[in-house]
Amino acid sequence: MNALIQQETPPKSISDGALDQLFRQARTHQAWLPEPVPIELLRQIYELARLGPTSANTSPARFVFLTTREAKERLKPALAPGNVEKTMDAPVTAIVAWDTEFYEQLPKLFPQADARSWFAGNPGLIQQTAFRNSSLQGGYFIMAARALGLDCGPMSG
Repeated sequence: MNALIQQETPPKSISDGALDQLFRQARTHQAWLPEPVPIELLRQIYELARLGPTSANTSPARFVFLTTREAKERLKPALAPGNVEKTMDAPVTAIVAWDTEFYEQLPKLFPQADARSWFAGNPGLIQQTAFRNSSLQGGYFIMAARALGLDCGPMSG
Protein backbone atom coordinates (compact mmCIF):
# COMPACT_ATOMS: atom_id res chain seq x y z
CA MET A 1 0.00 0.00 0.00
CA ASN A 2 1.31 3.44 -0.84
CA ALA A 3 1.91 6.03 1.84
CA LEU A 4 -0.68 8.69 2.44
CA ILE A 5 -0.06 11.92 0.59
CA GLN A 6 -0.41 15.10 2.59
CA GLN A 7 -2.52 17.77 0.96
CA GLU A 8 -1.42 21.40 0.80
CA THR A 9 -4.38 22.36 2.97
CA PRO A 10 -5.19 19.59 5.43
CA PRO A 11 -8.86 18.72 5.80
CA LYS A 12 -10.60 19.67 9.01
CA SER A 13 -11.44 16.99 11.53
CA ILE A 14 -15.06 15.94 11.80
CA SER A 15 -16.99 16.28 15.04
CA ASP A 16 -16.96 13.78 17.88
CA GLY A 17 -20.64 13.16 17.16
CA ALA A 18 -19.83 12.23 13.58
CA LEU A 19 -16.99 9.95 14.74
CA ASP A 20 -19.41 8.31 17.18
CA GLN A 21 -21.95 7.71 14.43
CA LEU A 22 -19.43 6.38 11.93
CA PHE A 23 -17.21 4.32 14.20
CA ARG A 24 -17.64 4.31 17.97
CA GLN A 25 -21.33 3.39 17.95
CA ALA A 26 -21.29 1.34 14.75
CA ARG A 27 -21.83 -2.39 15.17
CA THR A 28 -22.95 -5.19 12.90
CA HIS A 29 -26.71 -5.25 13.25
CA GLN A 30 -28.75 -8.43 13.18
CA ALA A 31 -32.29 -7.07 13.54
CA TRP A 32 -34.16 -4.35 11.68
CA LEU A 33 -37.05 -1.97 12.05
CA PRO A 34 -39.98 -2.87 9.77
CA GLU A 35 -39.66 0.40 7.85
CA PRO A 36 -38.73 0.74 4.18
CA VAL A 37 -35.58 2.57 3.15
CA PRO A 38 -36.44 5.21 0.55
CA ILE A 39 -34.89 4.68 -2.88
CA GLU A 40 -33.67 8.28 -2.83
CA LEU A 41 -31.68 7.55 0.36
CA LEU A 42 -30.08 4.52 -1.36
CA ARG A 43 -29.12 6.79 -4.26
CA GLN A 44 -27.53 9.26 -1.86
CA ILE A 45 -25.54 6.48 -0.19
CA TYR A 46 -24.36 5.20 -3.55
CA GLU A 47 -23.40 8.68 -4.73
CA LEU A 48 -21.21 9.13 -1.64
CA ALA A 49 -19.70 5.63 -1.70
CA ARG A 50 -18.73 5.76 -5.36
CA LEU A 51 -16.53 8.80 -4.74
CA GLY A 52 -14.15 7.08 -2.31
CA PRO A 53 -10.62 6.49 -3.57
CA THR A 54 -9.58 3.14 -5.02
CA SER A 55 -6.25 2.12 -6.52
CA ALA A 56 -5.86 3.87 -9.88
CA ASN A 57 -9.54 4.86 -9.59
CA THR A 58 -10.45 1.31 -10.62
CA SER A 59 -13.85 1.50 -8.91
CA PRO A 60 -14.80 -2.11 -9.73
CA ALA A 61 -17.75 -2.38 -7.31
CA ARG A 62 -21.25 -2.74 -8.66
CA PHE A 63 -24.18 -2.36 -6.29
CA VAL A 64 -27.55 -4.07 -6.48
CA PHE A 65 -30.35 -3.20 -4.05
CA LEU A 66 -32.98 -5.76 -3.13
CA THR A 67 -35.98 -3.95 -1.72
CA THR A 68 -38.77 -6.47 -2.16
CA ARG A 69 -39.51 -9.84 -0.60
CA GLU A 70 -39.58 -11.37 -4.09
CA ALA A 71 -36.07 -10.11 -4.88
CA LYS A 72 -34.71 -11.46 -1.60
CA GLU A 73 -36.42 -14.82 -2.26
CA ARG A 74 -34.35 -15.11 -5.44
CA LEU A 75 -31.20 -14.52 -3.36
CA LYS A 76 -32.20 -16.93 -0.61
CA PRO A 77 -30.69 -20.14 -2.14
CA ALA A 78 -27.26 -18.46 -2.28
CA LEU A 79 -27.28 -17.41 1.39
CA ALA A 80 -25.52 -19.21 4.21
CA PRO A 81 -28.15 -20.67 6.59
CA GLY A 82 -27.27 -18.21 9.36
CA ASN A 83 -27.87 -15.25 7.06
CA VAL A 84 -31.30 -16.17 5.70
CA GLU A 85 -33.59 -14.78 8.40
CA LYS A 86 -31.83 -11.44 8.85
CA THR A 87 -31.61 -10.96 5.08
CA MET A 88 -35.28 -11.71 4.60
CA ASP A 89 -36.21 -9.37 7.47
CA ALA A 90 -34.01 -6.46 6.33
CA PRO A 91 -35.83 -3.60 4.61
CA VAL A 92 -33.08 -3.57 1.98
CA THR A 93 -30.21 -5.83 1.03
CA ALA A 94 -27.29 -4.32 -0.85
CA ILE A 95 -25.18 -6.71 -2.88
CA VAL A 96 -21.65 -5.46 -3.49
CA ALA A 97 -20.20 -7.28 -6.47
CA TRP A 98 -17.35 -6.49 -8.82
CA ASP A 99 -17.05 -5.97 -12.53
CA THR A 100 -14.28 -8.11 -14.06
CA GLU A 101 -14.03 -5.63 -16.93
CA PHE A 102 -13.64 -2.55 -14.70
CA TYR A 103 -10.42 -1.70 -16.55
CA GLU A 104 -12.43 -0.74 -19.64
CA GLN A 105 -13.44 2.42 -17.74
CA LEU A 106 -9.87 3.39 -16.82
CA PRO A 107 -9.24 5.66 -19.82
CA LYS A 108 -11.97 7.86 -18.34
CA LEU A 109 -11.34 7.24 -14.61
CA PHE A 110 -7.52 7.29 -14.67
CA PRO A 111 -6.53 9.25 -17.82
CA GLN A 112 -3.04 10.13 -16.62
CA ALA A 113 -1.71 6.68 -17.59
CA ASP A 114 -2.58 3.77 -19.85
CA ALA A 115 -3.92 1.83 -16.86
CA ARG A 116 -6.18 -0.29 -19.04
CA SER A 117 -3.11 -2.05 -20.43
CA TRP A 118 -2.04 -3.07 -16.91
CA PHE A 119 -5.12 -5.28 -16.62
CA ALA A 120 -6.12 -6.38 -20.14
CA GLY A 121 -5.20 -10.05 -20.50
CA ASN A 122 -4.07 -10.36 -16.87
CA PRO A 123 -6.86 -12.28 -15.07
CA GLY A 124 -4.87 -12.68 -11.83
CA LEU A 125 -4.36 -8.94 -11.47
CA ILE A 126 -7.98 -8.27 -12.48
CA GLN A 127 -9.28 -10.64 -9.78
CA GLN A 128 -6.98 -9.29 -7.04
CA THR A 129 -7.70 -5.66 -7.87
CA ALA A 130 -11.43 -6.16 -8.28
CA PHE A 131 -11.76 -8.11 -5.02
CA ARG A 132 -9.63 -5.72 -2.96
CA ASN A 133 -11.08 -2.50 -4.31
CA SER A 134 -14.73 -3.59 -4.40
CA SER A 135 -14.32 -4.62 -0.75
CA LEU A 136 -12.93 -1.17 -0.05
CA GLN A 137 -15.92 0.35 -1.83
CA GLY A 138 -18.20 -1.84 0.29
CA GLY A 139 -16.61 -0.21 3.33
CA TYR A 140 -17.25 3.21 1.84
CA PHE A 141 -20.85 2.16 1.32
CA ILE A 142 -21.18 1.25 5.00
CA MET A 143 -19.66 4.58 6.06
CA ALA A 144 -22.02 6.47 3.75
CA ALA A 145 -25.02 4.53 5.09
CA ARG A 146 -23.95 5.23 8.68
CA ALA A 147 -23.38 8.91 7.87
CA LEU A 148 -26.92 9.15 6.51
CA GLY A 149 -28.47 7.45 9.54
CA LEU A 150 -28.73 3.76 8.68
CA ASP A 151 -27.40 0.72 10.50
CA CYS A 152 -25.66 -2.02 8.56
CA GLY A 153 -25.15 -5.74 8.92
CA PRO A 154 -22.30 -6.69 6.59
CA MET A 155 -22.15 -10.37 5.65
CA SER A 156 -20.13 -12.78 3.57
CA GLY A 157 -22.03 -15.86 2.52
